[in-house]
Amino acid sequence: MDQQSNPSPRERGQPIKVQPAKSAAARGNPRNRIYVRKTDGVWSQLRRRMGWVMMGLFLLLPWLPWGDRQAVLFDLAQRKFYVFGLTIWPQDLILLALLFMIAAFALFFFTTFLGRVWCGYMCPQSVWTFIFIWFEEKIEGPRNKRIKLDQAPWDWNKLWRKSAKHGAWLGIALITALTFLSYFYPSRSLYLDFFTGQAPAAIYFWTLFFTFCTYGNAGWMREIMCLHMCPYARFQSAMFDTDTFIVGYDSKRGEERGPRGRKQDPKALGLGDCIDCSLCVQVCPTGIDIRNGLQYECINCGACIDTCDDVMAKMGYKKGLISYTTERQLEGGQSKVARPKLLGYGAVLTVMVVGFIYTLLTLAPVQIDVLRDRNQLFRETRDGLVENVYTLRLLNKTEQPQQFELAVSGLPEYRWDGKQSVTVAAGEVFTLPISIAVDPFYLKQPMTHIVFELKSEDGTLSTETESRFISSM
Repeated sequence: MDQQSNPSPRERGQPIKVQPAKSAAARGNPRNRIYVRKTDGVWSQLRRRMGWVMMGLFLLLPWLPWGDRQAVLFDLAQRKFYVFGLTIWPQDLILLALLFMIAAFALFFFTTFLGRVWCGYMCPQSVWTFIFIWFEEKIEGPRNKRIKLDQAPWDWNKLWRKSAKHGAWLGIALITALTFLSYFYPSRSLYLDFFTGQAPAAIYFWTLFFTFCTYGNAGWMREIMCLHMCPYARFQSAMFDTDTFIVGYDSKRGEERGPRGRKQDPKALGLGDCIDCSLCVQVCPTGIDIRNGLQYECINCGACIDTCDDVMAKMGYKKGLISYTTERQLEGGQSKVARPKLLGYGAVLTVMVVGFIYTLLTLAPVQIDVLRDRNQLFRETRDGLVENVYTLRLLNKTEQPQQFELAVSGLPEYRWDGKQSVTVAAGEVFTLPISIAVDPFYLKQPMTHIVFELKSEDGTLSTETESRFISSM
């Protein structure tokens, strides 16, 4: 029966069923720990370089100056977010909502296209875990030596190596915690206050909290976070399809697997290209065997691809036994890049990005809010005018004090009681009570739409907002 007469579950619209990973005991680990073997290759180098770039940005951004402050600072106490020359106020938090929506649809788009590539290359959990593993290898040695060290009785060699490793982990975790807090507390003051004992108690609490979270997650929990605590691993299958690029094993080429000499012909022995060296399992940070098929534990880091390609090259076989591929390609078909689901995610993502950029570019550096007096809609003055009372709230989002001029349009003749020229300090919300009185002769309707106008003295800044002038019930 051909493939069209017997469609796969995914082609029938059913979600993908991924293979569960074997237990730790079944993978040869007597305890729930994975000893990751070091590997090198195209994908491992790319992952490391991207990890160092992300780590470098994380560490350096709080130290970049911008005028008399740091370039990126989320000042929760003052309710102001500084991002280089942009100051974001609580009134502008629509940007945050758009940013979260962009992140969500970007995740959907790239997962549909490239699988869990975010997990393997850019997820902070993976980046910090690989950094911790690097220090582990430098101090305790490669995989085999680390296994022997754990099995060996305690002596001076084991004591100093374990102490040095955990000391390095705690040092990295402390730097991570302080760097993270530097985004919310001025970095120069933070380090000086922290190490001289002058920092607030909250700083010490959150520093210890994030230090031990980083130490525990990247040092001890590692794959547990990816396998059991990260929700992304659970719902990713809903976004996969037969054309999603995954790390896949070509079982048609690899089976039957078994050891052989380099000069032996595998076909004469009835074997495939896989020599069953299990190196693909040893380099996997989540400890799975990719030869068992697609598993939700796979984070698409490509480590097994690099080590398998290295083995194939040494054996004189063609590379690509394990590769970034799709289910359709593994079945002998041709993958489709432009497909409805991917195009849909891409279209929504594009709209969100355009909306975010437009909102960002059109952020008003000044803002005026108008509050009407709700106790009395209008009143009649002694000279027979109809008067409405308002409270104006002027927000100066710039970093310099501004002189503003106020006016109102929509009324033919009016009397303004209150200040029409005010100075608002940088970042200040200035509250200004005023009243507007109009001769009832000019009022043709019970309610008149008006516009309050705010302009800077030099004319470079302006904004306006609508309100109502009520003259009768």
